[in-house]
Amino acid sequence: MKNRYWLFKRGTIYYLEDTITGKQESLRTNDPKRAERLRLAKNEATGNRTLNLALARAYLGTHDPKMCKRVWSDVMEELSSHGLEVSQARCRQEMRSKPFDSIRKKPLVETNAEDFLEVLRSGTVSTNHYLRRLHNLAVGLGWLPWPILAPKLWPKIIVKPKRAITWEEHQRIVSTEGNTERRLYYELLWETGASQSDGVNLTHENVDWAARRLSYRRQKTGQLACLSIGAHLEQILRQLPSNGRLFPYWSRLRDTDRSGEFARRCRILGIQGVTLHSYRYSWAERAKTSGYPARWAEAALGHDSRAVHAAYAKAAFVVCPPLEDYEKKIIPMQLQTVESIEGARLEAQSS
Repeated sequence: MKNRYWLFKRGTIYYLEDTITGKQESLRTNDPKRAERLRLAKNEATGNRTLNLALARAYLGTHDPKMCKRVWSDVMEELSSHGLEVSQARCRQEMRSKPFDSIRKKPLVETNAEDFLEVLRSGTVSTNHYLRRLHNLAVGLGWLPWPILAPKLWPKIIVKPKRAITWEEHQRIVSTEGNTERRLYYELLWETGASQSDGVNLTHENVDWAARRLSYRRQKTGQLACLSIGAHLEQILRQLPSNGRLFPYWSRLRDTDRSGEFARRCRILGIQGVTLHSYRYSWAERAKTSGYPARWAEAALGHDSRAVHAAYAKAAFVVCPPLEDYEKKIIPMQLQTVESIEGARLEAQSS
């Protein structure tokens, strides 16, 4: 078979020329034996791809005996063991989805870009997110000797727009909800901004009536969320059980069941574009609109990042009061120029 690459020397450095494309590349060496060896390797690489894969396996097996045997299901299992329990459960659920079936049993070292692109085309935004995590974990652990897709080649994650539930929509939802437990659950989410899992798993131990405080640990991040009990929240809590779980039946259902029931209620009322998680956006936007300090709002929602909280409240429309009205509520500052201050100092020294 005719060799595809030719060796030549320019100055003291050896080069290769591709006889098909005419492209030339430097071998970055002035050693003729090393240059010849590189030329032979390039010709062999284009001549017998099956042999190349076998040789690669032999070299990789010497470095790590398990590297050639690992499949993507091994990486999925490792990824599902990271983070808090609620995050692990969400990860395991996503790993069982259909788009990952095409690479589940595929060896890592035999995976190429086309395999990843097939997964991305058949999946959703969540698939894109978790495939990135799988890829980065495999590279980080040294299980994958090279990146499959460069960072710039990953499709951009386009998240569906999220919005808050308005006061009018919330009133329609609770006024038409015949189940008392579900109605109080929706009202609790409106008053606290808790996530659906955190809110439904509250117990009487989370309520401190002596200090008039509702506090809990976020299941997703472990961050503490703490909120004083106001008049409206007290009215809701007084109607809930004083022992055990505040929502005994509703808490036994799966997240998907609660979300499905809420979606059914919204569909009946003709409300579109909202989920149970929209209550967190509502609380954050209400807090920003009313001038609630951002650091208090972050603590109330259990956010561990100012950027995350800002994303929740970014759609809030804030109308600033007239400056003249604000000036009447504060003590005016004594404004003085630098010249007047210096003059007063000199006058005091002379006297």
